Amino acid sequence: MRLAVFTDLDGTLLDHGSYSYAAAQPALDALKQRDIPLILASSKTAAEIAPLHAELGLGDWPAIVENGADRISPGTLSEDAPEYEKLRAALADLPDYATHFQGFGDMDAEGVARVTGLLLENAALARKRRFTEPGLWSGSDAEQDAFLEALAEQGIHARKGGRFLTLSFGGTKAQQMAGIMADLGCDTSIALGDAPNDIEMIETATRGVIIRNDHGNGIPPLPGEQTGRIRRTALPGPDGWNAAILDLLADLGL
Repeated sequence: MRLAVFTDLDGTLLDHGSYSYAAAQPALDALKQRDIPLILASSKTAAEIAPLHAELGLGDWPAIVENGADRISPGTLSEDAPEYEKLRAALADLPDYATHFQGFGDMDAEGVARVTGLLLENAALARKRRFTEPGLWSGSDAEQDAFLEALAEQGIHARKGGRFLTLSFGGTKAQQMAGIMADLGCDTSIALGDAPNDIEMIETATRGVIIRNDHGNGIPPLPGEQTGRIRRTALPGPDGWNAAILDLLADLGL
């Protein structure tokens, strides 16, 4: 067996409020001791993920960024963003109801810090987007449906995460996951997440974990839960992550 672990960050490995992973340290140590690849898979930008990737000591393992729009390897970051510029231009051309959507590109670093709870320097990194645009929706459900329909006509997809509506031209965590598994020569996977944008990754994995979400749109019941292939944690965030990883390592004989 060659195992790889794929994990969402905010509300999953990282605490929803403090962004700390301290409660997950025992499981992180267990993965490192067994040389099991830990692949960060987040809506965060490459600029945001790179410092955390280094802090966790993940070496040359890749990471999935901006909800699966791309994957990065350490030391190969680029700031070119033609897709993001195209996305922002498309938003500018939408009807008036698009004014109910406030993206990170409409905010300064202070604004992003305010809506995310990030430190100012981290909020600045969150604005260094290359593929996707997260934002807050303030209109009605009917207006949102019309907004999403107008986006779809321009090839723009929308995904609801724990806090934000995120727009992109496509790409999913699950798609990137398949390529990474092949590159690493892995045949078994664990995927953990807490929000609807993690569903495909969780369902694709050999074993999926739904982290308890007390702060936003959680994950509805999934078919794999009936067979035990997908499980839910009793605890939220890194506490639930820690328990789930340790339990699964024992279940897999690792």
